Amino acid sequence: MKIFINFLTFFRLLSSVAVFIFLMNASYYVYALFLFIIASSTDYWDGYLARKFQKQTTIGEILDPIADKVLVLFALFAISINLSSFYIGFISSIILSRDIWVGALRDFNSRNNNGNATKVIFIAKFKTFMQLITITSYIIGLTLNNMFIIVISDIFLFIAFLITAYTGYIYTINTFKRNFD
Repeated sequence: MKIFINFLTFFRLLSSVAVFIFLMNASYYVYALFLFIIASSTDYWDGYLARKFQKQTTIGEILDPIADKVLVLFALFAISINLSSFYIGFISSIILSRDIWVGALRDFNSRNNNGNATKVIFIAKFKTFMQLITITSYIIGLTLNNMFIIVISDIFLFIAFLITAYTGYIYTINTFKRNFD
């Protein structure tokens, strides 16, 4: 079971590249949509199965959030290139910067026995869900060639950005709180 659970995480990582490539050609948008939905669903299933069968592994705990971030960023960058959107590219860059920052905070906290400061919180799970819904919406808009859906996706992206920034803020405050108390 551990092998299957870790396979789901690796599948998400590998799918990121394929989704990017599919999004570079309008003839393959439907494949990008299908693969992105499947890859996104593995985010739920690998965690659910690991908890249900008590098969959590250190490698899984490390790779799962990385796989999420890689999938999200590959898709967002492909969409920003595809739509020639500075808005999507800029928001994607901020999301990437936040992810690097939170990774650094996790490393810092690990070295200082303060791992609880950056332990995954519910709103961070919602952040990932919102990012995945946003990207799915963009890909549906591209597949259907529907600019109204793209505009709705732009709004979703801004909401996802706000949640992403907020979780980064929470992790930052939690990390440095005990140093200032």
